Amino acid sequence: MKKISALVLAALALVSCGNRKAALLPNVSGKAGEVIVVMTKADWEGALGNSTREILAADCPWLPVREPLYTLVNIIPNDFANLFKVHRNIVYFDIDPQAADTGVKYLKDRWATPQCLVYVAAHTGEEALGYLKESGKNMVAYIEQAERDRVISNTMHYEERSIAGQIAPLFGGSPHFPMGYSLKKKTADFVWVADEKQYTNQGVLIYKYPAGADPFTLEKIVAQRNAILKANVPGMFENTYMTTGEVPAPYIEYLKYQGRDFAQVRGWWEVQNDFMAGPFVSQAFYSKDGSEVIVTEAFLYAPKYDKRQYLRQVESLLYSWEWTNEDKAKK
Repeated sequence: MKKISALVLAALALVSCGNRKAALLPNVSGKAGEVIVVMTKADWEGALGNSTREILAADCPWLPVREPLYTLVNIIPNDFANLFKVHRNIVYFDIDPQAADTGVKYLKDRWATPQCLVYVAAHTGEEALGYLKESGKNMVAYIEQAERDRVISNTMHYEERSIAGQIAPLFGGSPHFPMGYSLKKKTADFVWVADEKQYTNQGVLIYKYPAGADPFTLEKIVAQRNAILKANVPGMFENTYMTTGEVPAPYIEYLKYQGRDFAQVRGWWEVQNDFMAGPFVSQAFYSKDGSEVIVTEAFLYAPKYDKRQYLRQVESLLYSWEWTNEDKAKK
């Protein structure tokens, strides 16, 4: 174990130099949503492994059947060879009684690109468990951001540029969309973009309305959502339309990303008077002049497949929002 620790610490020292260019690194391997956890078998089968699974493989919210947040693969330190070092997401537990520097480090592009590495150094398993419990939410956020950034990067590389060009004049900005998405509907204050395949539908809705007083409460956001979707997103049959499900109840959180503050609502969409349903996530924020609320919303319908990755893909597009002629240096 000490030999492995020395190698890892030496590698981390190289990271701190910052001289290696990402262009010289191989592309990451592994499936989207997969995380390699480097940990001894004894720890994996004990309290440290149990807590790791509770945090990183917790149930993904707002899915109709249980799916883990991430798919975990345990690799013992002695088997952590070059094949695994190029994986997209790695959480490395380095437990060494002689370790000089302990704690949690978040590193990028160590052995491949675009790679995220969470390195946990501790003297004992109990100490590592403490770090895990303290930093679990940050670990999840770091890996989630890495997964999101990969989707956005791929989107920018294979962008269907005509879509954002039609949306930006209406809203002062737009998300970016990859090839496969097309514009389904466009009015003066509502846009519907979707990637529709035989058994999957990944959709993005963008709409706006006057801000009014205190516009970012859950009740006001849901009420506006229901009114706008009733008018703009019909179902397959007469008197059917998309609305917000009451069970499970939607919930709201207030976030900031690249200088943009927004209220994010997660919940369950359903079609009134029909049996279609699925997860959605929306982000509501002020227009540039503050007179209107802009909402970008991602929803998924995939009745025949696991939904975790499909939802993560379309949700990530919301984070690609870019104001027209925005000074990127201010981001």
